[in-house]
Amino acid sequence: MDLPVMPPVKPMLAKPVAKIPPGMQYEAKWDGFRAIVFRDGDEIEIGSRTGKPLTRYFPELVAALGERLPERCVLDGEVVIARDGRLDFDALTERIHPAQSRVALLAERTPASFVAFDLLALGDEALLDTPMAERRAQLEKALSGVTAPVHIAPATRDPEVARQWFEQFEGAGLDGVIAKPLDLLYRQNERLMFKIKHARTADCVVAGYRFHKSGPVVGSLLLGLYDDGGALQHVGVCAAFPMKRRAELVEELEPLRMESAQGHPWAAWTDEAAHETARMPGAPSRWSGKKDLSWVALRPERVCEVAYDHMEGGRRFRHTARFRTWRPDRTPESCTFAQLEEPVRYDLTDVLGQPG
Repeated sequence: MDLPVMPPVKPMLAKPVAKIPPGMQYEAKWDGFRAIVFRDGDEIEIGSRTGKPLTRYFPELVAALGERLPERCVLDGEVVIARDGRLDFDALTERIHPAQSRVALLAERTPASFVAFDLLALGDEALLDTPMAERRAQLEKALSGVTAPVHIAPATRDPEVARQWFEQFEGAGLDGVIAKPLDLLYRQNERLMFKIKHARTADCVVAGYRFHKSGPVVGSLLLGLYDDGGALQHVGVCAAFPMKRRAELVEELEPLRMESAQGHPWAAWTDEAAHETARMPGAPSRWSGKKDLSWVALRPERVCEVAYDHMEGGRRFRHTARFRTWRPDRTPESCTFAQLEEPVRYDLTDVLGQPG
């Protein structure tokens, strides 16, 4: 491979803001694997956000890219999987599997798509120092008439359209809106774009915690919600406490600490089979590797309010939630899935069919 922009490339990032800023280009925020695609003739590489290759996990996408991309180019975009008209992140994570036979099976069962939203090189020309508006124009020209499973991300310069996308597209599994300055040069691993994400709150049961990697202080609180059958389901964690507060939480939660998980709603967390019928912390995952998944069990008697942006499949927080406050006025039994806001369903094909 001999391209003007060579792997690995760390993608340009976005910093969170509360409102959609004026005077920019706006795109939907895709909920998939960020990926840089390199093509030089027959050679194709899909690089992850960390720079590690994803190529072997998506053979069907490699074939599609070889048929649809210019002979020599470098694209920034997102690898996604759609099911029933919306993005399915869980299906995407299942594609990262060590067994080649499993990779081949899932390539047929849950094929992936690539949504391109930036052009870093074309032919012999590197475009990293080209303003974003010009890169976008070249991207649209280079991929003119491209067909699924390769797509150009819809874009607009109308903030009112961006606000409509922010409200509507979540129903298709998208994650907010990205705003890009028109004169923005491409800078690897720098937060120079802006992301506007949905902000919601939920009251959750605090049923345990994990220690911080630095020592015997709280790293994250384990959160639960009761389902319709009265079972406490693990929905995620909240973290990002100041170090002083982490130490205070250990003392604050000590009266609720259980000697073991016996008698706890998640007592069977070490049983792999139990995770098939209930959500508990410590679920087996190829992502966790050798990471310590042990946790301290607490009697599920305290409630806290957390801020979250997105639910994955209506079952868990897609990202780490943010602690807001304790809620002594709420009983644990009142913390159910019914309180969560359900976005109005929106078909993903309508998103990708939007005019640029």
